[in-house]
Amino acid sequence: MADRAAIEALLGAPVAGMAPLHGGDLSEVVRVTMADGGRVVAKTGPMVAREARMLAAMARAGVPCPAVIAVADDLLVMAHLDETRARAAGWAALGIALARLHAVEGTAYGWDEDYAFGAAALPNAACGDWPEFWAARRLLAWPEALPADIAARVDRLAARLPDLLPRRPPCALLHGDLWAGNVLFTAGGAALIDPACYHGHAEVDLAMLHLFGRPGPDFAAAYGPPETGWKDRRGVYQLWPALVHLRLFGGGYRGMAEACLATVGA
Repeated sequence: MADRAAIEALLGAPVAGMAPLHGGDLSEVVRVTMADGGRVVAKTGPMVAREARMLAAMARAGVPCPAVIAVADDLLVMAHLDETRARAAGWAALGIALARLHAVEGTAYGWDEDYAFGAAALPNAACGDWPEFWAARRLLAWPEALPADIAARVDRLAARLPDLLPRRPPCALLHGDLWAGNVLFTAGGAALIDPACYHGHAEVDLAMLHLFGRPGPDFAAAYGPPETGWKDRRGVYQLWPALVHLRLFGGGYRGMAEACLATVGA
């Protein structure tokens, strides 16, 4: 459980109670009820200051997300959002929000600081083109941490990326870890949480969202039509989160990684 005294010191107000929230595989997240009845969310971990900057970037893009209230050291305090069930209108709201996020373009692929999912590093230094970034900063970021046969197949795939991916797609602002668990449906629509932002091909977010869920027609209609050839690229983009899960959570995700490799002939 997050340290009550640290939260009280950061906010300058007494805490009445705390309760764990869902998620928290790689960090601890709690709902905090203040003595005055107000509620906030506190998150602890080594990357929370970077996450706060990413939340601020998404907010500047006009995308619903938790407002940052305070951050210090390894503690981030955010506004609490009341969650509702996912409905058609919520998925449509997510499509609109994600299109708005992707409409914000950077000047280079990457981000101005690195990030990580626990032991899985996400190097974000800029590269000359998009296939180079996806190879060097994602698929080949830590081959030593993968099973040798998987690493060899990934290496062969990486060499083919100039023929599989567009060289210079728009440098869209990405959420970077977009699965359904990082979408919070609210009475007002949908908010994005737990970002791992960088600039890259917008299809990356779409691929991950479809890897772990079924957004459905309302999302698709609100987001807009897919790019030509997206089906040929989806396996390349879904391979990355599959590799992350394989590294962090073990062999149960080997089949997912192998399936992604198979879809692109690797």
